[in-house]
Order: sequence, then C-alpha cells, then structure tokens
Amino acid sequence: MQKPIYYIKELLKIAFPIILGNIGFILIGIGDVIVAGRHSTDTFAAISLAAAIVNCIMTLAIGLTASISPLLSNYNGEGKPIKRYFYPSIRFALALAGVSCLLILLFVPVIPHIGFEQKLVKPIQDYMLISAFSTFGGGLHHSLKEFLQAFEIVLFPNLVTIFSVFLNLALNIIFVFGWGIIPSMGVIGLAVSSFIVRYFMGFVLLIYCHRIMELRNYHEKGYYKALFKIGIPIAMAILVEFVAFNIVAILMGRIAGVYAAGQNILITLVNMTFMIPFAISNGIAVKVGFANGSNNFYDLKKYSLTGVGLSLTFMTICSLVYLAFPKFIVSIFTPDQKLYQIVLPVMIILAGYQIFDGLQISLSGICKGIKQTKIILLANFIAYWCVSIPLGCYLGLHLKMYLTGFWTGLLSSSIILCVIMILKLRKYYVKG
Repeated sequence: MQKPIYYIKELLKIAFPIILGNIGFILIGIGDVIVAGRHSTDTFAAISLAAAIVNCIMTLAIGLTASISPLLSNYNGEGKPIKRYFYPSIRFALALAGVSCLLILLFVPVIPHIGFEQKLVKPIQDYMLISAFSTFGGGLHHSLKEFLQAFEIVLFPNLVTIFSVFLNLALNIIFVFGWGIIPSMGVIGLAVSSFIVRYFMGFVLLIYCHRIMELRNYHEKGYYKALFKIGIPIAMAILVEFVAFNIVAILMGRIAGVYAAGQNILITLVNMTFMIPFAISNGIAVKVGFANGSNNFYDLKKYSLTGVGLSLTFMTICSLVYLAFPKFIVSIFTPDQKLYQIVLPVMIILAGYQIFDGLQISLSGICKGIKQTKIILLANFIAYWCVSIPLGCYLGLHLKMYLTGFWTGLLSSSIILCVIMILKLRKYYVKG
C-alpha cells in the first residue's frame, strides 16, 4: 500500500512535462493573440473568427487522435507490445487530417454568406486557405505526441513545444509586421507562421521516434476499429464543447467583429489555466488506464482521487487571481478601450467557471482511463447543447447581455458536466 505522496509524484511525473508542453501550446496561441491585437483590431477580429471556424472543423480529428494514448496504455497494462502501432497511428492521424483539410477548403466559399463585416471576409478566407494545408503537420505532431505519451515519454515532445513558442513568436513578428525584404502580411502572416510551426513540431517528433526506437511497418485493422470505438465518443465530446465555445465567437461576430475578438481573449484566458488540469487529466488517463488494464482497482481509485484534488486546487487559485486582478489581466491582450469594456464584466463569471472546468476535465480523464467514454459525449451534449447554448442565446441575444449572457450559459454547462460524470463514476466505483 503506497502513501498518497507516491500517487502525486507518479501523476506529476507524467503531467509536469505535459504541463510544460501545454503551456507552450497556449503561449503559441497567446503570441498570435497579442501580435494580432497590436497589429489592428480588424486583424484580431479576423483571426478570431477564422480560428473559431477552423477549430470547429479540426476538432473531430483531434479528438479521434486523442484516443491513441489511452488505448495503448490499456494495451500496455494488458502486456501487449505497443511499439508496433507507430505507423498505424500516423496513418490514422494523416487520414483524419486529409478530411479536415478538405472540409476547411469547402467552407471557404461559404464565408461571404455568413453575415460577417465585409472588411473581414477576405482576411478570414486567406487564413483558412493556409490553415487547411497545415492540418497534416498538426496531425503528425499530435499522433506522435499521443504515441510517446503511452510510453510515458513526455519530456522531449513538450520541450519541442516550448521551443516552438519562441519560433512562432519570431515568425509572427517577421511575417505580420514585415522585416527587411519580407513585407507586412497581417492575417496571412499569422497563418504562415502557424503552418511552419506545425510541420516543424511534427517532423522533429518523427525524427526523434526513429532515433530511439526500432520501428517496423505493421497493419492491424482491429487497431483502427478500437481507436474509433474509444475515440468517437471522445472526439464528439470535444467537438460538442469546441463548437459551443466557438459558436459564441461566430454569433457575436455577426453583430460586430470586436465581440469575436473579446471572445477570443476570454477563450485564451480559459485555455491558459485549463492546460494544467488538462495535463493532469492526461496523466490520470494513462495511470488509470494501466491500472484498469491490470485490474488494480486500488491504484485506480487512488490515481483518480489524487488527480481530482490536484486539478481543483490549481483552478481555485486561478479563480482567485482572476477575481483579484481582472483589469491588469485584460490589459495584457489589448490597448483597445472598447474591447477592454466588453471583456472586463465577464471576468467574474470566468472566475467561477474555472473551478468547475478543472473538476470536469479531471473526471473526464478518469472516464477515458476506464474506457467509459460514451458518458463524456452524453454529458457534453446535454450540458452545452441542451442547456448552455439555448440559455446563452436567450440571455446574450434576446436580452442583449451579449458575452455576459453567453458565459452565464457556459458556467451552467460546466456545473452540469461535473454532476453527470460524478454520478456515473460513483456507480462504477461502488460496483468495483
């Protein structure tokens, strides 16, 4: 019987490098936001709307690829060799990237008919065209990051991400504002920077895997079926959540682009803190998955409770920081006073949202580890599409509370998510 500190150390051993990498990912996004905001409010609004649409399309592929790590962790716990799934994992991710690329390209001609401000239409289309072809680099990187995570190799992939923060920032400054013979490209510059960085991260991990492992080609149709079986509920759950967040930007962007920019700031703030419990959730999924595969129910419970405790502690601290320093935090992202006034009132709601968001993602990690992924989809669908979006539309559009109304709906969804998953896991633990 191990002491509680053992489970904390084991979770953080996996989570800490992932935290570094996740911080890297969010810093890449923050770099885009800050550079776009300093270039112009129109540039900021255009990438906010374009990214919202692209993210909605890419989310299904990202969610399906996220099934690689928990599935291979269970295989590892059962004693199966998992190195053989290297090439199948890449093929799976690149096929999904191809579908995402096609869908983004098909959506580009639709942009003029959505109702955005005319001055934003072409920049949005330009950003989406370049982003479509970056999906292959992103898919390669994500699949290899998930593959290595199943071996608990998390330090190097996340160091690559940290390095990419600085690469992305440098490229943003060069391509957005211009440097030497390179002209100022604005929105297109942001898209080109992301394109280069995604392929860089993918190919670096590909080279790394070939250096540390002897890898052979392998085919197993059952592996793809298992990925879909576990991954579809995960992917649909992520899709439901991502679309809910990004639909707010799209709906508000039809009123004025500045509201989409405001939603982008709020999402960025959420992502800044969410990346820590998300990393802990990944650690939970791996450790719980191994314990589940080896029928070690005692460790399964301990890792579950420890992970939830770590996530809640961190998010409570973040919530207090948002309540204490809202003006300073918002001022980091924009000098635009109108944008500042739109975002500031939502910070109180955002502070409450943090705590429940940390709880729900750690509970989701437990569900992934025990392969109970359907409940994640069901909970997300009920919380976001049966409650959050209808409530947000009523408050935000009908009562003209705008972003405050929509975030009231999002807060309610996070509470409902927690309640549903707690009830499901309580039944599982009682049975165990």
